[in-house]
Amino acid sequence: MRRIQFNLFGILVMLVLFMGCQHKPKKGERTDTPTSGTAYVAVDESFAPIIEQEISIFHMMYPDTKIVPQYVTEVDAVNRLLKCKDLWLAITSRRLTPEEKKSFNSRSYEPREIKIATDGLALIINKHNNDTLITVSQIRDILTGKVKRWKEIYPKSRLKDFLIVFDNPNSSTVRFAIDSICNGKPFGSNVKALSKNEQVIDFVSKTPNAIGIIGVNWLSDNNDSTKLSFSKKIHVMSVSNALEADPANSWKPYQAYIYDKSYPLTRSIYCILNDPGFGLPWAFEAFLAKDRGQRIILKSGLVPETQPVRIVNVNGGNN
Repeated sequence: MRRIQFNLFGILVMLVLFMGCQHKPKKGERTDTPTSGTAYVAVDESFAPIIEQEISIFHMMYPDTKIVPQYVTEVDAVNRLLKCKDLWLAITSRRLTPEEKKSFNSRSYEPREIKIATDGLALIINKHNNDTLITVSQIRDILTGKVKRWKEIYPKSRLKDFLIVFDNPNSSTVRFAIDSICNGKPFGSNVKALSKNEQVIDFVSKTPNAIGIIGVNWLSDNNDSTKLSFSKKIHVMSVSNALEADPANSWKPYQAYIYDKSYPLTRSIYCILNDPGFGLPWAFEAFLAKDRGQRIILKSGLVPETQPVRIVNVNGGNN
């Protein structure tokens, strides 16, 4: 009996000593947990406004965490996930390609892709330009250089040549325009890439003949609970899938019209997670995909993957 007691006492002493010892991480060893530490996230710059809101709330809920976003082009976001040893999460508008998955698998990684939202691509024009109706086929003709002058589509227009501006030559917006609007055809000479989304808005606000193509989350008025307001610096065009655009078949990228697919220029937003350590990147990805993160997306004007969207019926809201 005494021998058993002695053994139990010895085990307890060892447990106390073990729990009292503080583990000192080795150089390069991860120290983050789901509720503490630092995590780097590569984010497609198109989604910077909504991700900034998400990070702010996440930090309030978990004050011992620090999410460090790296706002880059979509190409850079995926490349950083592939190559960086301390970056385990990317937020993009596309899934991994088979080649990218093969690269991860060759290193015994199994990345997961979670859709968290649907975004709309807005066409913006100068606020003094009232030619706000356009079809997808007309956008295609303008982008590929088949149509070059405003009068070819809008006979009463006094503007000369179209000038199309994007945020960055390597952005997801450019990729979407080539793949989904132009059907793989190259851009014409009237297309220009800047560096940032803010520059697109500023350029269009100062250039009467310009059309900017930009993620709608850069334009939403967060003070408008109906999500029926955009930046006052520009006009947002109404887009139609029909052969000819008119107010009855053309739609602005309001949340409800993105949700019910009336608005034709939409894309998905994905979290691509490759964290074998089940640390802070896992927790942030779960936050984005679950209730609290999804409600933030809902309030931003984008369409969350799991939250219901409130339909607001406003006369004239689509033109």
